[in-house]
Amino acid sequence: MRALGQALGNGEVFSTGIILQELLHGFNRPRAGERIVSHFRAIPLLVPDRSDYENAADLHNLCRRKGVQTGTIDSLLAQLCIRHDLKLLTTDKDFHQISKNRSVAVVGMNAGGGEHYLTEI
Repeated sequence: MRALGQALGNGEVFSTGIILQELLHGFNRPRAGERIVSHFRAIPLLVPDRSDYENAADLHNLCRRKGVQTGTIDSLLAQLCIRHDLKLLTTDKDFHQISKNRSVAVVGMNAGGGEHYLTEI
């Protein structure tokens, strides 16, 4: 988590609108959602363009041919990281499988918040 705090302080953290939306889906109380929105205002959002959607579909199809199932959103997030040369911070181990098929750096977090793997292929 230290690395995340440092990256936030250096302006090296980005997110997407879909991640913000997914976070907000988990809150029933308005105040909690307002806090998330407030904190996320400091984080620039990456906006996919047409080529990102096309390349995400290619990535999805490549993974599927290799026996790795990926979701539409996961493929798009991985594609954005590839295009912008970013590391993907996640608790979702599916991204580790994606990284075996395409060059994407994945930093995994365990439930306690500590880094437990970095895959960069």
